[in-house]
Amino acid sequence: MFSRDRTLVWLAGFLGVVVCAFAVWQEMNPGYRRYQREFRRLIEERFGPERAALTPAGVQQIWIRSANRVDRCTSCHLGVTWEGLENADLPYRTHSKKPLEHHPIERFGCTYCHGGQGYATKLPDAHGWVKDWEEPLLDTTLAKDYRVREKWAFVEMNCNVCHRFEREIDGAGIVNLGKKLIREKGCRACHIINGRGGTIGPDLTWEGDKNPEQYDYTRITTLPTLLAWQIGHLQSPKSFSPDTVMPDFGFKSHEAMAIALVLMSWRKVDIPVDLLPGVVRKDVPTPEELERERTMREGEGKFFVEKTCFICHDVSSLGIVSATKIGPNLALAVEDAPRRFGRTLDSFLMNPTGTMQVVLSKQIQLTDEEKREAIRLLKLAYRKYKEQQSAAENKP
Repeated sequence: MFSRDRTLVWLAGFLGVVVCAFAVWQEMNPGYRRYQREFRRLIEERFGPERAALTPAGVQQIWIRSANRVDRCTSCHLGVTWEGLENADLPYRTHSKKPLEHHPIERFGCTYCHGGQGYATKLPDAHGWVKDWEEPLLDTTLAKDYRVREKWAFVEMNCNVCHRFEREIDGAGIVNLGKKLIREKGCRACHIINGRGGTIGPDLTWEGDKNPEQYDYTRITTLPTLLAWQIGHLQSPKSFSPDTVMPDFGFKSHEAMAIALVLMSWRKVDIPVDLLPGVVRKDVPTPEELERERTMREGEGKFFVEKTCFICHDVSSLGIVSATKIGPNLALAVEDAPRRFGRTLDSFLMNPTGTMQVVLSKQIQLTDEEKREAIRLLKLAYRKYKEQQSAAENKP
């Protein structure tokens, strides 16, 4: 018995020494050392031993003092600021110059733009592919996993976290498309964005911060992710939210992707002011946008906004513009009703048939008094339309 116990003690001691030795070896030979040795060989081959002698060794880090943030990515990505390594393999490749003109690496670090776990010095920790880390590296691997064709789409999304109020971001084609579509389709007519807009739909100001668990992914046939839900909802709103009044805009896949990335970028991130020089920090509408919003919400046609008619219809002579234009211009309803239905506008609206019967019974339920108000406004819109048309014809 004593002999066996002594053997077990010796064995446990031996295993302990082995484990300690392995831990010491790992500590003395961290993963970045191999990359630094290979980088030094690469520099020696391309530029000679004198340049190779200048390559850094040991942990490299960038301390963003105002944010108390440390990025150690350059311990492996040693060539980011070197000239002549533009075609080198990763992680030694030179970073493209244009982004660094306004975001010098010594001031901004890496992870604000690229994601990942800045203080880590080995894979997969540094790339953020670890449990409970919610900011993975926004690289081509992530794009491939999410089946996104634009390989830097997620980096562009991160750009918009800081640059959300700018009309365009230099070099961010997919995000710029999303911003353009959001403006052109009049999303603000139904949604509050940055404190302005309608209340028919949910507030989108901080859409990217909403809890992913609140969404139903049963309709998704690909990866059950928030990005997939946003894309699916944009392309087929009623399939994902049966009670929504949001119309189908007919977005193509790349358009829905662009808008979804913008929506997901609208989140709160604590970024020091000194890192945002020259960045537009508030949503500044143009005078034309302000006047259009005022006309839609306060002008003579506000009834058609309040009752959501404008989602499908223009009422052009009253300044009401539909982003979808699914239905006809209601400024011409006085002459459209007799031509299309063989009835006066008054008769048709009081007792609608066809599509309007369904709409006015399920989606836009109007009292008889509200129907009479709609008739009055539509006749006003028709008179104004004719006046505007006459003025245009007589214009020299």
